Amino acid sequence: MRAFIKMLFISIVALFVFIPSALADNSVTRVDGKTRYSTAVNAAKKGWTTANTVVLVGKTAYADALSSVPFAKQKDAPVLYTNKDNLSPETKSGLKSLKTKKVIIIGGQSNISNKVANQLKSMGISVSRIAGKTRYDTATLIAKQMKITNVAIVANGFAYADTVAISPYAAKMGYPILLTNSKGLQSVTASYLKNRGIKQTIVIGGESRVNKATFNKLPSPTRVGGATRYDTAANVVRKYNMSTNNTFISNGFAYADSVSGASLAAKQGKAFIFTNDKSLPTPTRKIIGEKKITRFSAIGGTTVISSNVLSQLKNPVVGKKVFIDPGHGAHDAGAIGYGLLEKNVNLDVSKRLNSKLINAGALTSLSRTKDTYDTLEQRVIKGANAKADIFISVHANSNDNSSANGTETYYDKTYAATNSLKLAQNIQPKMVSALGTRDRGVKIAGFYVIKKSKMPSVLLETGFVSSPVDSNILKSATYKDRLASGIASGVSGYFK
Repeated sequence: MRAFIKMLFISIVALFVFIPSALADNSVTRVDGKTRYSTAVNAAKKGWTTANTVVLVGKTAYADALSSVPFAKQKDAPVLYTNKDNLSPETKSGLKSLKTKKVIIIGGQSNISNKVANQLKSMGISVSRIAGKTRYDTATLIAKQMKITNVAIVANGFAYADTVAISPYAAKMGYPILLTNSKGLQSVTASYLKNRGIKQTIVIGGESRVNKATFNKLPSPTRVGGATRYDTAANVVRKYNMSTNNTFISNGFAYADSVSGASLAAKQGKAFIFTNDKSLPTPTRKIIGEKKITRFSAIGGTTVISSNVLSQLKNPVVGKKVFIDPGHGAHDAGAIGYGLLEKNVNLDVSKRLNSKLINAGALTSLSRTKDTYDTLEQRVIKGANAKADIFISVHANSNDNSSANGTETYYDKTYAATNSLKLAQNIQPKMVSALGTRDRGVKIAGFYVIKKSKMPSVLLETGFVSSPVDSNILKSATYKDRLASGIASGVSGYFK
């Protein structure tokens, strides 16, 4: 009985030890549907239990939809889609579920016909419409329905991603979104700015979107842009310090889903960033790391945001900067044994580790990518210049006694001692498990690169090239790949 009680106690302790680690992955919720209509409805249900008013747009009328987001926020209304000639079944069901009493149609009959308006009325819903001859007209008519402000957003009416990026902020501040094009300032937009006494404008997008001549005609303009749509969205979050405690993310080219996400982000006052369908772009990883974002709402199904992207978002290493230092190089071969040169083993493992971490969502740098040589000081400087969150130096061991074997990890107490130890303790068991080598443990040593690096730093001795056992393992591409996966797993564990 005592033995049973002891085992039960150990099991309970183990449960408390391991559950927090499992729960420490980033939180990611996917909001999607089989169609754009159902995705929009499902997004609305995340923000509204009931919605007395709904803003309704045509299925591809993205300019109208985006101009509507700040207006919809003031009406406490979600933005939904419909077909042109028949109210989409998913939207009809959503309106019933939200107990909607009023629908404001945005755009003319080329986007939503009067037949749809009549179908809405037959449901007992009152209907009004805001429509102009062009998208520029419609945007200004929407703006006139909003509360008076002396600031306006100006965007290219065909650069939908830029407008998505700024719309949650515009909604938060109550700023209308006005439209122009790449050729020049539209007269209807210019008239609105003058007649409404707008004193300040925020231009979203670079000069290819809103050119310099147009920019200079605007009242007290400032520009927020970037090299790509991913950069622009990230720069909006940076400049306006949008709340990131639950950040919305969608495919930067899936405009229908992005609008649905922007509507919900506007409701909740949250930041909005972009991805592509397969992997998180570098600008998005950077803003995630800078803002330490750990909660995400991904808008769209697997065809627009793959499961791989969600896995990257969930991984605690996403957005973290990892500096990888393959030891030795060029004239400095390092340890030699059983046909192995340490410098080559280190580089091979490091490049594999680099790929694993990039695939996991990290931002990585290497001290070398070829058979070149840097001094120890140069390696430390490179790590510092990379502004790395952690520094990992990869090595292989050697001993005059060929029976010496196994894997060990070193850290130094000079800087970031606690976190360096934590990093070492996460990586060491993963390496041993991957290779099946003898566990030589975590140790303290003043190796230059980990002693002088100010961020959490470790030096890995993956195995002994002087050992007939370890050398065979380090010759194997399969084992080196497993080793890289193990180290990457340890890095993720460190950031939990």
